[in-house]
Amino acid sequence: MDALVPVQSAGQRLPVRLVSASLHRCIGSVSIRSSVSGFAMDTRISSRAPSQFTIRAQQSDLKESLGVASSSDLKIKEWEVDMYQNELAISQGIRIRRKPPSKAPLGYTGPFELRLLNGQVADSPSNILEEITWFKDQEVSRMKELNPLEALKKAVENAPPTRDFVGALRTAHQRTGFPGLIAEVKKASPSRGILKENFDPVEIAQAYERGGAACLSVLTDQKYFKGGFENLEAIRSAGVKCPLLCKEFVVDPWQIYYARTKGADAVLLIAAILTDLEITYLLKLSKKLGLAALVEVHDEREMGRVLGIEGIELVGINNRSLETFKVDISNTKKLLEGEHGRQIREKDMIVVGESGLFTPDDIAYVQAAGVKAVLVGESLVKQNDPEKGIAGLFGKNISQT
Repeated sequence: MDALVPVQSAGQRLPVRLVSASLHRCIGSVSIRSSVSGFAMDTRISSRAPSQFTIRAQQSDLKESLGVASSSDLKIKEWEVDMYQNELAISQGIRIRRKPPSKAPLGYTGPFELRLLNGQVADSPSNILEEITWFKDQEVSRMKELNPLEALKKAVENAPPTRDFVGALRTAHQRTGFPGLIAEVKKASPSRGILKENFDPVEIAQAYERGGAACLSVLTDQKYFKGGFENLEAIRSAGVKCPLLCKEFVVDPWQIYYARTKGADAVLLIAAILTDLEITYLLKLSKKLGLAALVEVHDEREMGRVLGIEGIELVGINNRSLETFKVDISNTKKLLEGEHGRQIREKDMIVVGESGLFTPDDIAYVQAAGVKAVLVGESLVKQNDPEKGIAGLFGKNISQT
């Protein structure tokens, strides 16, 4: 296989010095002899921009590479690397912490000790996305033990080909004159609770397809959205032809492989929880596995970051505030004005409007702002007849029949 090597985004500005001199020298000289998600790597971790994925991938070599003499020394080094990763994320404007804050290991002395004493941070999640992210980190660790990467790679080799998610959206937009619809199969949400008591994912998916949906989004998170990968598998096995987006909170490359084995044609990457390097790597991995990637942003800073990353075809604008849960569809218009809008048109990206879309006027508003696709869940899944709900959302029948 060709090596997939994460690269630093053009123009990315990172702190010059965030760690102790000893760790700064160590990180800058660690050779990666193992692989990242199974792809051979022949590079070195840059002291300016180490990726959490590469750090995780080489944990088995960390003790030898850093010349650590004991398990306590290894724990200290790993903790300090985690702290450095947090500051790297902060430097890119990422407010979501990937892990709960932890105290320094016994025996640690260094710059982070002072920072922890002088600027204590809350040890509980600041918002629902951060809570989900912390949970996912633990959940994925458990799932990886049951489904080793090597087994997933073999399953991917025997999996049927993926369907063209991006192409389906473009075709629907051209056929109907409306944004291509990604209809969401969702039983519940943290903000709204249970949306549909009598929830049959296959029945809903089939109704969406009859109603003219170009693609489907399937929630696979069980704890917060009452979804599951079994829903994704069931919809694919039922013969639904629409390409499927695996709506999951990706914090590890392993999840991309897992989604591919369960029938996904596309995955979601959330800029609020991933660094530029991580997005770049996951894009390459997704493409290698034949998957499209929908990169989601919430604000202007995230949009600016994403536009600086090569290879993105789909950008989702979520109109829901991470802090308050309030929805404002004017967020779509704001993020597509000026230079951002010009770059999107120049790159021929498909912008997907997300959250707060309930009426034909809402669809018309975001379409005028520049979106070519919309992702809609709540307003459709709550309908007694989701097929008719699609016609009501667009103000006309958009099905092909």
